Amino acid sequence: MSLPDILLPYQQEWLADEADVKLCEKSRRVGLSWSEAADASLIAAAEDGDDYWYIGYNHDMAQEFINDVGFWSRHFQHAVSQTDEYVLDDEERDGGILTYRVRFASGLRVNALSSRPTNLRGKQGVVCIDEAAFVDSIEQLIKAAMALLMWGGKVRIISTHNGEDNPFNELVLDSRAGKRPYSLHRIDFQQAVEQGLYRRICLAKGDEWTEAGEEQWVQSIYTFYGDDAAEELDCIPSSGMGVYLTRAMIEAVMDRDIPVVRWAQPDEFTYLPKHIREAETRDWCESKLSPLLAELDPMLRHYYGSDFARSGDLSDLWPVAERRDLILSTPFVVELRNIPFEQQRQILFYIVKRLPRFSGGAHDARGNGQYLAEVAAQEFGSNRIAEVMTSTEWYRENMPRFKAAFEDKTINAPYDADILTDLRAVKKDKGIAKVPEGIRVRGSDGLYRHGDAAIALAMVIYAVASIDAPPIEFESTGRRASAALRTGGGLQTSTGFGSVRGGNDFGGFNG
Repeated sequence: MSLPDILLPYQQEWLADEADVKLCEKSRRVGLSWSEAADASLIAAAEDGDDYWYIGYNHDMAQEFINDVGFWSRHFQHAVSQTDEYVLDDEERDGGILTYRVRFASGLRVNALSSRPTNLRGKQGVVCIDEAAFVDSIEQLIKAAMALLMWGGKVRIISTHNGEDNPFNELVLDSRAGKRPYSLHRIDFQQAVEQGLYRRICLAKGDEWTEAGEEQWVQSIYTFYGDDAAEELDCIPSSGMGVYLTRAMIEAVMDRDIPVVRWAQPDEFTYLPKHIREAETRDWCESKLSPLLAELDPMLRHYYGSDFARSGDLSDLWPVAERRDLILSTPFVVELRNIPFEQQRQILFYIVKRLPRFSGGAHDARGNGQYLAEVAAQEFGSNRIAEVMTSTEWYRENMPRFKAAFEDKTINAPYDADILTDLRAVKKDKGIAKVPEGIRVRGSDGLYRHGDAAIALAMVIYAVASIDAPPIEFESTGRRASAALRTGGGLQTSTGFGSVRGGNDFGGFNG
């Protein structure tokens, strides 16, 4: 029987990442520091390698890391000239810092520090900060470590979580939001088990692996950590449920000049003859939307996000223009209540076909929303339309970017009480921000809302960040686009989607 690879897939993926700065939020005891020691040995043993600096938060971590480096050195048959302890001078600590060191025949070293040095000035090579959430003054340490990048060094930051407000978690969220250009990894306990962690433990101990044994072992680990399991094993920083965006953050990006265009119909509207529904919808689009669409800047890329509801809640459509300074400028927001499926498609197509340089849209495609997402992808191309099946993982990965737009003021929103209510409806639960299921509030019309505008905004921010398709360009007809739209003149697309004729073509509707 052949032996498996000595490193598990998630360990291999971590070592294969050659980013200048990489970051990992992880479960306890998944062996990432052990695999990092393998990389340290390879780096320091190479003739063209680098010195390696490992920083933990106590002596035991430093000693264990050096022992692991020794193991890997023997495994790789690296020539080691010396293993010793020495005192590293530290300008802010009398007596310096006790340091463990492995010297390789290459002349390079792996240094494991017993505690955090107050600065890394004058050092070169690769720095690894292990269990960073538990290290004192992590911000200052990271700042000092980043200075090594100027001389070709690299930085690795590894940790389990230690609370929602910990600087390590803020670093993770900033990276996930794209505010820091770091390579981000996430290794939770279940992922590690699925990739062979328990099997590897059985192999190391000489025990036989069984599925029942694995299930029992996993349950025992969760039982051991008890109430702390979410943070210690599942990479969810501890916190209670709380408001994700403060009122001050939201109001800081609100603009009184951005209109919210609302349309509601009674149940009877659904069963009117098709040509009457289409005609009334076309008249509403011409009256309410055409003047707003005519004012859009034809030189800017445009995107949209959509949250669909047929009855009960609202359908929200949130377009944006990506300005030259990368601010996402909202021209208007559309809210529909109790509008039939076909007329929602009619309105969506009317808007999207008139968005200059249309570059992408995203739909919450769960439930009935799948219909509108599908017909949009059919009409405008699956490369431009994201049919999003929202999940815990989707919220984890994308809501930090949503919040960053408010923090950095790279989005604007209508100054509207109902929009504010929706944005305030986003809550954090077990570290994940989303609109909680089953929670509804009454809007200014006395009817229920379920954070609909917030989901639409999250979708358009996702579309801008994730869709990389060439924009649909509009060919000039010799008149200004705004004049053509006001008079129903023909604007031609150049991508094969057909002509856009000021309100007379709805992609299959004869309105």
